[in-house]
Amino acid sequence: MDPTGCSFLTPSRRPPPEGRGTQGTPFRGESDGQGRIDLKGMTPEQLTAFAVAHGMRPFRGQQLAEWIYRHGVEDFAVMTNIARVDREELARIAMVSRLAVRGEEVSADGTRKFLFELHDGRTVETVLIPDEDRRTLCISTQVGCAMGCTFCLTARQGLERDLSAGEIVDQLLQVQRLTGERVTNVVFMGMGEPLHNYHGTVRAVRIFTDARAFDLSTRRVTVSTAGLLPQIEAALQEPDLKFALAVSLNATTDALRDQIMPLNRRYPIQALLAMVKRFNRARRDMAFIEYVLLAGVNDSDEDAHRLARLLKPVRCKVNLIPYNAVEGGDYRRPDDARVAAFREILLNAGYTVLTRRRRGADIRAACGQLRQAERLPRRLTERQEPVA
Repeated sequence: MDPTGCSFLTPSRRPPPEGRGTQGTPFRGESDGQGRIDLKGMTPEQLTAFAVAHGMRPFRGQQLAEWIYRHGVEDFAVMTNIARVDREELARIAMVSRLAVRGEEVSADGTRKFLFELHDGRTVETVLIPDEDRRTLCISTQVGCAMGCTFCLTARQGLERDLSAGEIVDQLLQVQRLTGERVTNVVFMGMGEPLHNYHGTVRAVRIFTDARAFDLSTRRVTVSTAGLLPQIEAALQEPDLKFALAVSLNATTDALRDQIMPLNRRYPIQALLAMVKRFNRARRDMAFIEYVLLAGVNDSDEDAHRLARLLKPVRCKVNLIPYNAVEGGDYRRPDDARVAAFREILLNAGYTVLTRRRRGADIRAACGQLRQAERLPRRLTERQEPVA
């Protein structure tokens, strides 16, 4: 029995770094029932290695990356700048998968939430948030979650499995295909703890930020974590791995954080903030500290003053997130006056404070809501698309 109550953090879940040295080696991805290898989820280097391993010229890998990630093409026959003999060989040994759309809901504020079905019938959620010239996509990395945060609906569903890198990046590809809009920002804040699925998340980050694939700025790709210190350490050992870091703090004392985020029993607040300072120095960047405001739990003036003192040594911005209440939940959303008072204390202490606007309330945009509702007898928008 793990005395911390965090049995999900077994040593086997602590990943070795996936540095550039592994990027050029042939990568065997997921395969279909015919034994064909799924190319979606391979980095450009891995696609090149795959092409060379099958007797093709190295530049075929770059061509594949452009077709799959820049153009969203899944049919080798359409990849007309690849020689026919190579296209025929690719069709024989490889495939490019596609998530199926199980449901979609559109909010009056423009927020769109998608329920995607995986090849094994499981489902995950993805949310597109429009804001002026930005299109931010909130993506999932796991089916369910093992972190056990008491305010999180996804945590109640438990962890079923990790998503592959292909399943992670395909959320962006399918949203772009369905909406006709280009995603400008990616936040790993959907279902699951991104760093608990370290290798899938890291490979997806590499693909999103690679100039030969999606070419997103590293400042526009944000990975949120509840505070898995070994995984943050592993990321620091990969100097070429760049992303914006967001840490979900949500409490100002270990006693409270132990209750609402069991992970804190293993990695308490001071250890977490020390790691954030290290990450900031190594990346010469500023982290985001996320703080979900729970009415009567962590939203008092005293909490705000403690938070200001805690974060004083840390170069960061604070992202206040008023709780998005869910049916049957144990927590409430603070009223606007309480949120404003909390924010004002932090502003007066010299912090940059962002308060997340409530988006998609009319479509159950909180993490896990649409997936939970899909299990109930409520009709969603159906799209007849097969799982590739």
